[in-house]
Amino acid sequence: MADGSELGKFLQSRRARISPEQLGLVGGPRRRVRGLRREEVAQFAGISVEYYVRLEQGRATRPSDEVLDAIARALHLTEVEQAHLRDLARLRSRRREPARARTTTTHTRVRPELAHLLAAMDQQVPALVINFRMDVLAWNRLATQLFFDFDASPPARRNLARFAFLDPASQQVFLDWPEVARATVGALRLAAGRHPEDAGLAALLGELSVHSGQFGRLWAGRDVKQRTHGVKRFANPLVGELSLHYENFELPGESGQRLITFTAPPDSPAHNALRLLALWTLPSAPADSQPTA
Repeated sequence: MADGSELGKFLQSRRARISPEQLGLVGGPRRRVRGLRREEVAQFAGISVEYYVRLEQGRATRPSDEVLDAIARALHLTEVEQAHLRDLARLRSRRREPARARTTTTHTRVRPELAHLLAAMDQQVPALVINFRMDVLAWNRLATQLFFDFDASPPARRNLARFAFLDPASQQVFLDWPEVARATVGALRLAAGRHPEDAGLAALLGELSVHSGQFGRLWAGRDVKQRTHGVKRFANPLVGELSLHYENFELPGESGQRLITFTAPPDSPAHNALRLLALWTLPSAPADSQPTA
């Protein structure tokens, strides 16, 4: 999934994205490369051209933090891109472990307390727990109304990336599907740098690459994203459009799990729509619990 060439390919993609004018250089029609030249990146980073070329070719295996920081500044990397750069730079120095050892229940087991929290939020706040592969590990009833029926889906299909790229219904559910697609690929690209030997993630990326041309095109861009909060718009057959604020909470420990919640301002159309969804989707009471005359 990730090898020594990933660092070089990522640097090339970021170098191509920066225009000479952004660094006060003269562009013009005679430039034969898109973005910056290697020599220009090396100059602004304060390192030798030879060493930077070795980095892009995957031959420099242990760049220092100082060198990485200098390159990040030269390429105007975001904080998320800087973290991804460090992940890729450390790949060769990590102790290799069998892929099977990387795919553990630590990433898929949800603590009972979290499950209780989701249930307690069910009347007002759609919420779910996912891991770095975007597997949906736990959810409440309102969350199924926003996405799809997790209960009715086999565990292997409870994955937000598979839903976004392999289920045509996702383009009706997400009113801003192109942005959701880009964010999904960016999150998976970030996960691939952090978990390079996870067999489950490798299988997911292979499946998406084979079956979705759109995924392949976005994946080739090597963009990384980490969405912590924002607004997501859903279309629901019962209540119509919902514009909801989401928050991503990184859960402590080594699980790589996140709690995602969706809320709306009090008395807003989306808030009222969530209340209706909660009422309309209440589970039926057992027959023997019905009141008697």
